[in-house]
Amino acid sequence: MAGETSPGADRDAAVSASREVIELLEVLWNKGRDMASPAPVSSSQLRVLYVLDRDRPINLRTLGEVLGAAPSSVSRMCDRLDALGFVERSPSSSSRRELELRLSARGVSYLADLRTRREAALLGVISAMPSAERAALAAGLSSFRLAVEGAASEGSDDAAETA
Repeated sequence: MAGETSPGADRDAAVSASREVIELLEVLWNKGRDMASPAPVSSSQLRVLYVLDRDRPINLRTLGEVLGAAPSSVSRMCDRLDALGFVERSPSSSSRRELELRLSARGVSYLADLRTRREAALLGVISAMPSAERAALAAGLSSFRLAVEGAASEGSDDAAETA
C-alpha cells in the first residue's frame, strides 16, 4: 500500500514536529518574557512564581518538593525573587520554625503582564493562520490536552497500584 507509512516513520515525524513546535513556542514565550517588565527572571525562577501563584502560601520545603529541587537551590531562587520584590516571606501560621512564601503585589503584576504579553504574541501568530488551520490546531490541542490528562491519570493509577 503506497500511501501507508510505518509506525516508526510516523513516530519520527511526530518527534520532529513536536521539536519544531516546542522551539517555536520557546521563541514566542521568550519574546513575551523579554517584553515584560521589570527585569525578566530565569525559567527556574519563573516556575517558582507559577507555583507560588497556584499554591499560596507555601513553605520552602514544600516548594522544593514541588520543583524537585534541593533546598539550597530553592532558597537561593527565592532570595533573588525577594530581592526583585516578587516574593514575600512571612512567619508560618502553623510553625514558628517555618517561613511562608507568597507572591508580592509586584510578583502578581509581573505574572499578569507576562501572561498578557505571551497571549498577545501567541494570538498574533494564530490569527495569521487560515481559519481552517486554526480549527485544526484547536482540535489538535484539545486532543493533546485529553491525552495529557489521560497519561496523568494513568500515572496516578500506576502509583496507586504499586503502593
